[in-house]
Amino acid sequence: MIWSLLIGLIAGWITGHLMRGEGYGVVFDVVLGLLGAIVGRWIFEALGIVVFGGLGYLIMSVIGAVVLVTIVHAIKG
Repeated sequence: MIWSLLIGLIAGWITGHLMRGEGYGVVFDVVLGLLGAIVGRWIFEALGIVVFGGLGYLIMSVIGAVVLVTIVHAIKG
């Protein structure tokens, strides 16, 4: 669980910098990273991509979080 929170924090932080230039705050960054991991896993499974190791999981989480933030920004207008 601690590993997942750490990956979530890092993925959220990276996504915050990629999408806005700064993060949303520590708590939201962790939530964004964890939700991004779920979205990323769904995307990767749909594409038949298998992820191994911590770095692979981090990349998958960041990609999922970027997709999630893009969708939220599109909905907000």
